[in-house]
Amino acid sequence: MQKEIGGYFELEEMSGEEYYPELYKVNLGRTALLWLLKERKYKKIILPYFLCESVVEICQNNHIETEFYHLDENLDILYPKKTLNKNECLYLVNYYGQLTDNKILEYQKIYGNIIVDHTHAFFQRPLEHVDTLYSCRKFWGVSDGAYLATDVLLDMDKPRDRSNKRMGHILGRYEENAGTYYQDMLQNAAQYEGMEIRLMSRLTQNLLRGIDYKAGKKKRENNYRVLKEELNSDNIFTEVTPEGPFVYPYYHEKGQELRKWLATRKIFVPTYWRNVMQEQKPDSLEYRWASDILPLPCDQRYGSEEMRYIAASVKEWEATVE
Repeated sequence: MQKEIGGYFELEEMSGEEYYPELYKVNLGRTALLWLLKERKYKKIILPYFLCESVVEICQNNHIETEFYHLDENLDILYPKKTLNKNECLYLVNYYGQLTDNKILEYQKIYGNIIVDHTHAFFQRPLEHVDTLYSCRKFWGVSDGAYLATDVLLDMDKPRDRSNKRMGHILGRYEENAGTYYQDMLQNAAQYEGMEIRLMSRLTQNLLRGIDYKAGKKKRENNYRVLKEELNSDNIFTEVTPEGPFVYPYYHEKGQELRKWLATRKIFVPTYWRNVMQEQKPDSLEYRWASDILPLPCDQRYGSEEMRYIAASVKEWEATVE
């Protein structure tokens, strides 16, 4: 096809480099998982109960048998310690960056076939010979995109995704506010259900080349440190301080009430794994984690002033309920 010459300008080609230029580039984390399952010829996957429903659905919708395991209070897996069959694998989620490299290797030694989900740990590099997934939109202003680290030689004969029609809520919030485009964001996310495996879009890949990863990582770490100083929260999700943290996991036994109150102060704290609260008993660890761990934002959009505002707001609410 003849390349167009002249006319109005499009988005510039970014001159930087992605954080993971050497990894497979996929349109979504869930499709990266599906691609891996198919190429590895896995027939069964063992998943944690503490997990978003999109992962479960893409496995079950593609006739992958699913089995589930609980976690104990130390995030250790409650599943028989045995080497899995060649057509089985165990899925490890790096919750809030608490899964260390040593722990990953320990699980690999026990179970053999593992897949590591680094959705919450973008800066934790993949280990050699360990299948690993990353999601881009959980850390950066892109509408999609994922990375996959694997020894499998993947067949790259896949269609390339297109992201231009998914950028409305991101561009809109840049110039206005989140509330105006919140429904657009939800509608955009709904489009991912049942999406086929595609390569990462040119647009997303280009935007990822324009990010200052060093500065973003430093800001996240500084913001996390401020929140930890102001709101010390001793819980299993703050034992390890990750590189370039995803969020600051703050625990309160009335987490749902605090979350609602913070929204009145224009501090928006999501509920991850809402499905877990529907599926698990209220006295289970998984339910309490989903309900009462508040992922307070500490990302590169903000600085110490915003972190102290978050901390002051939490303290103000806590003073009224004690």
